Order: sequence, then C-alpha cells, then structure tokens
Amino acid sequence: MKLLYWLEEWTNLPRDEQQRLVPMTGGDLLGDVYVKYHIIDANKPLLITFSPAGTNYQEHDITDDFSPWAYKLAKKQDVNIIAFQHLGISNWFRHRNLLFFIEQLAPLIGGFKERLGYGLSRGGFAVGAFANLLKLDKVLLFHPVSTKNKEKAPWDDRSSTDIAQKFDWNGDYHDLDLDLGHAKGYIIYDPTNRIDRAHAKRYPQLTHLRVFGMGHSVHATYLNKFGFYKDVAVDFISHQQVDIAQFRQQTKTLRFKEDYYRRLNKANKSSPHRLALLSTAHTILAEEKAEHMQEQKDAIDVQPLIDVAIKHQDEHPNDAIKVLEVAQQLSPDDPVIDHKLKQLK
Repeated sequence: MKLLYWLEEWTNLPRDEQQRLVPMTGGDLLGDVYVKYHIIDANKPLLITFSPAGTNYQEHDITDDFSPWAYKLAKKQDVNIIAFQHLGISNWFRHRNLLFFIEQLAPLIGGFKERLGYGLSRGGFAVGAFANLLKLDKVLLFHPVSTKNKEKAPWDDRSSTDIAQKFDWNGDYHDLDLDLGHAKGYIIYDPTNRIDRAHAKRYPQLTHLRVFGMGHSVHATYLNKFGFYKDVAVDFISHQQVDIAQFRQQTKTLRFKEDYYRRLNKANKSSPHRLALLSTAHTILAEEKAEHMQEQKDAIDVQPLIDVAIKHQDEHPNDAIKVLEVAQQLSPDDPVIDHKLKQLK
C-alpha cells in the first residue's frame, strides 16, 4: 500500500516540494481488486474510477503495462487518477482488503482541488457506495446498480442479483443510501429499461439524463462504438460538468445513424421489453413528462416516439408511420420525423 504512505507525507508538504515528487505512478493488489494510480498535481482534480462488469482479468494478467478501466482516458485529460479494476467475473468490490484501503485513503485525498467519481453499471454502484466516505464532489454514473440487496431492490431480477448474494449486502458500503454524501453530478440511463429506471430513481440528488433505447449491458456497448461514453466522460473529467445542451445534441445526432438503430434492434431482440415498446410508447412519454416536467417545460420531447418507430420500421412499417405522425403533431418542425416519414411512405 505504497500510495497510502506516500500520500500521508506528500499532502503535508509545501506545494513546491510536492511538485518535485510527482508524477507518482504505481499499483497495488487489494485482495481481488487491483488499483493503479497516477498523481501529478494537488491543484488538479482527482478522478476515482471503478470498473464495470464484462471482464475476467486474473492476477496473472496484471503487469506493469496493465491499465484499469478509464485509467488511460484520465491520464490523457491531465488529471490525477486512482483506478480500481475488479478481478474475476462476480466481483462487487466487497473484499475486506479493498474496504480497508479505501477507508485509509479517504482522509488523505481531501487536499485535492476536486474529487470526482466515474463508473458504469457495477462500477457506478461502487462510486455511489463509497462517495460519502471519499467525500466525492461530483460523479458521473452510466446506468448504475444502486445495490444488490434484495429487500431494497426487489425489482432487480437479473441473474447477476442471485449470483451476488454470496456477498454481504447489509454491511458497510453496500448501498447508496446516505452514502452519496454531498456529491452532485449526473446519472445517464435508458428509461425504457425497467430495472435501470428503478435504480436511477434511487439517485434523486443527481441530474438525470435519459437516452431512450440505450439499454444495459450488451446492447449498451454499441454506443461505445460511436464514442458516446468517451465524449461525455471527457467533458465531465475536463470541465467537472457535462454540457447538457451538447449532450442532447449528441443523442439527437445518434438518431440519424441508421446503423445505431439496426444494432440496437438486433441486440434487443430477446429483451422482454422490446415487443412492448411500441404499445407503451405513449405511456412512457407521459410518465417521463410528468416526472420531469420542470426539465422539459420548454418543449415536449418526442424522441421516445421517434426511437420506437425507427426500431420497428422494418417489421411494422404501418405502425411506425402512425407513431411518427403522432410525433409530428407534437413537433411539426422536427427534421428527423419529416425525413423518416418520407422514407416510409
């Protein structure tokens, strides 16, 4: 745990002496989690990241050149980074060595300009669970899991929930309840995914940014091919905030990419909610508008109707036209609606 000893001395030095001792780069194995760090300047933000599911790295994969999730991205943005990478498949950052390390780390990072957290899915859970302990100022979470405690999240019936029950979901740092602290920031998710939507509601203090059709897990990875995650993360890391107007433009731009919808449609073909999307489009829109009326007060967001129509245009072209015509009545000047109607007719 070289970082802890080094930080304890370094944070108490005058700035000119601090700068003579950086960069400080290294890594440690904390049970079943590997942490890698790169410290450059206390007057720059410190980004703390936790890896998402989808990898099966083992201890023998950890070399000097190994980079945890988001580590290289942070270095390119010229900020301090402490990146946690889980090892194995079923790993929810519960190892006692990791918890001890984070508890010892927390009081040593208060001197950094700003403390940021960034995570996706399982990594988003860890950011939320440790946010208060680490006194994070701002966080960026993509479709995070708030907990795997079945009593607190009985609606999370993914297979990963049963597998995760081998861990303690009643002890410290098992849930975001009271653990998000004073952190502000953003949560990005697909409101048509019932589990992600339910988890998202447990983060009321964050700004909710919704991407219809983004999904979770496999089909969400297609967004990565368009650079969506990276663009939003870079904005957050570089400026400690997300330009919401630009974000909405990014999501709108995705709607012009036919390949985006073909990929999502293919990836969603076995999803339980896929066939219900068309019939529930109006309901989803109404729910979202009622819940987020203040956010959407200047204009009715017809994006979910457009998204549903495009996803089903090949199999149900007539239904797609009807949905688009409803969307056009709500937003008669939308060029995407006009373009798609001309194509389908």
